[in-house]
Amino acid sequence: MSLDPQGMAPEDLSHAGSVTDKAIEYMIEQGIAPISIASALLGGALGLMARTMEDKAIARVLRSALMSVESGELQEMRQQGAAQPPAS
Repeated sequence: MSLDPQGMAPEDLSHAGSVTDKAIEYMIEQGIAPISIASALLGGALGLMARTMEDKAIARVLRSALMSVESGELQEMRQQGAAQPPAS
């Protein structure tokens, strides 16, 4: 697993993201509430980080996520999602 040119993301991040997106899509099709899906994914991610990363690295990941929320990046994603027609 190698890092991108900026040394930030592993090369398999896109693959992991695609698999996660498919799992989310499946759970939505099964009628699982979005908050339950998000809570389960977050809990799983935190558990994985706890088993594989140092606390300082986990804190950096969480700070980055918080900065995305505070900068409005997630709001932009929400607006882009609303502008896209539903998949059939």
